Amino acid sequence: MDINGIVVSLLPLQSGQGKNGTWKKQEFILETPGQYPKKVCLSLWGDKVDENKISIGDNITASINIESREYNGRWYTEVRAWKIRKEGSSKGNSNEPPPPDDRFVTEPGTTDDLPF
Repeated sequence: MDINGIVVSLLPLQSGQGKNGTWKKQEFILETPGQYPKKVCLSLWGDKVDENKISIGDNITASINIESREYNGRWYTEVRAWKIRKEGSSKGNSNEPPPPDDRFVTEPGTTDDLPF
C-alpha cells in the first residue's frame, strides 16, 4: 500500500539494544493532501533510517505495511514504511534546477507582440 504527502514533523530518533543487536527507529508525521488532510505517524526501522534521509517539507510517497499487536489486553498499531520515494520539496529547496520555461523564448529575428 502507498501513501503520499508532505513531511510536517520528525520525531526524535530512537535506538536501543535488543536480543538481535542494536536497533533504531525514526518516526515522522506525514500530512496527506486533499480537502480534508490527515496526519499519519509513520516509522522507519534499521538501515531504512540511513537510506532515506527525509526532512520537514519533503513531498514523499511511502510504501507501507500496517500491523497491529496486542499487549496486555490493548492493541497497538504501527505504520511501517519500507520504501520512500521523494517527489520534490514543498519548500522549493531542491538541488535540481527548475526546468526551462519556454513560454518566453522567441526565435532569433522575430518580434514578440507584448505591449511593453
